[in-house]
Formats: sequence, C-alpha cells, structure tokens
Amino acid sequence: MKDPEILIHYLDVLLKESNFTRAARELYISQPYLTQLIKRIERKLGTKILNRDVVPYTLTKAGVIYYKYLETAITNNQKLEDKLTPYTYPNKEIVRIGILESLGTFLLPELLPEFLAQNPNIKIQLTETYPRKSEAQLLAEQVDCYIGQTPESLSSGLDFYVNGGENYYIIISPKSKYFKKGRFILEPDEYDIKTIIKEPFVVSSSNSAIRHQVNGVFQKFHVKPNIVLETNSILTATNLAIKGVGLTISAASIIKRMNQTPINLLPLNKNIITVKYFIAVKKGIKQKEGVKKLIAKFMEKNIQPNIR
Repeated sequence: MKDPEILIHYLDVLLKESNFTRAARELYISQPYLTQLIKRIERKLGTKILNRDVVPYTLTKAGVIYYKYLETAITNNQKLEDKLTPYTYPNKEIVRIGILESLGTFLLPELLPEFLAQNPNIKIQLTETYPRKSEAQLLAEQVDCYIGQTPESLSSGLDFYVNGGENYYIIISPKSKYFKKGRFILEPDEYDIKTIIKEPFVVSSSNSAIRHQVNGVFQKFHVKPNIVLETNSILTATNLAIKGVGLTISAASIIKRMNQTPINLLPLNKNIITVKYFIAVKKGIKQKEGVKKLIAKFMEKNIQPNIR
C-alpha cells in the first residue's frame, strides 16, 4: 500500500487504540493484514516506527520522521492535483479562492452551493489560511480572489466589494461575576463596556482578522487587555470563553455553532466594532469570467447571521 492518506489514518487509529485487533476492527480490515503492513513498512525503512511494547503506543523517533514524510506527501499530492486541474478538467474554469477557515465554514455554504449549481463549468479551489497570507497570495496571483472581513486593512493593490456582515458579542460564562441567570442576549447598555473589557480575556492570535478588531475595542476605551490565553482559532477562543476561562469577543456565525449552554451575550454597538464581509481581487488585471460571476453572486447575497 502506497496511499499516504490511508497509511496515516492507519497509524492514527493504531496510536489511539494501542491494540492491533481493536485498530483493525475500527478500520474494517483483518488484524493479520494490519500487522503485516506495519512490519513491511518497518522492513523497508530498516527500523521500527511504533513503540508497541508499552501501552499507549507511541511513534519512535524514526516513526515521527516517517509520519511527517506522509503528511508532506499528502500535501504534495494535493498541490500536484491542483496544478493538473486545468488538464484533468479541460472544460472547466478554475476559480481559486483564499479564505480564513473559521469564516469559510459559515460563509461558503451560504455562497457556493447556489453559485456552483448555476455554473457547472466552474471548479473551485480553496486555500484556507490567515488573512495576511491570503492577501499576499492574491497579490502574487496564487489565488484569484480573497474572501474576508474588515476591508479597511486591505492593501491598496486590491479592489474589493463589500456586502453583508455580522454582529459581535462579548461572551459571559456562568463563572463570571457579570453573568445574569435566566438571560441570554443582554441589552447593549446593560453593562459599561469599559468595565467589562478589563476582565481576563481569551483572544485569537494576532494573525486573525477578528484580533485586529478586538484590539481596536481595547484601544477605543484606553484599556490594556488582560489576556490570559491566546489561541490560533476563534473557535477555540469562543469555546474557552463559554467554559469560563475568560471573556472573549466573538461573532454571531461562530457562536451559533457552539453547543447550547447557559451564557450571556452582551451585544457590541456597531460604532464600537463593525465587521463587513468582502471579496477582493488584484487591481489592474483582467478578471476571469468565473470570478466576475462569483463577485456578482456575492453581491446578490445579503449574508447576515443572527442569534435569537
């Protein structure tokens, strides 16, 4: 077997189960086959890849190298597929979109299904990464367009089209002294914002679009943030805030995905934090017809997630 995705899946299950019989059962293959497969890999590499004498199983140092090799192979295979797409799908127009993952999980399902149904000749390639990287890729013409939020910070080398947006809230968990039992969405003026944002906060990393906005809130009120934890994901920050690690500022589209639990949401006025969606293209170049159609569909939509 040479498929790196399948091999890495087999290793993940083996490491989780720490038992060949249970792993084989979960993988719907026979235990002898799985055992022989690992042995063949180890013979080929000339070294052990699994520490299986002690439970839980772990990767050996050589196993870690092999695992990273498989990850690289998967990435390279995907890059190869992307580069071959114009030849494997000669009758389709490729539209390459850069987008932040946490934004894409909400916004793309609102935008793409109808767009693709109306344009069966278009194939979408997604690159999900941080806003600054998406912007750099667009300027380097590695993607055709970039979908994001807060267009105010975009490079002057880009044209952008703004539509839709969402409300932001401060999440207050039951562990906070500001929590109000039996309430969900508080009144915007129920608490003094300057007082609230002096509390411990969980925030997303400085690479994220929302962090730029959140920093603006602290600056507006001349408050030095008390950051107890920083994470790469706004999803993680939101979940941690719900569990009481600290307060956080999060978007309606994010909060809607979380499990229902007793929390308070303090709405932030639009003069404090304004979030708008945009689709950006590189200035001064001829745009593909597919990109023009995507922009038209984006502008036709009015994507505004709400919480009730």
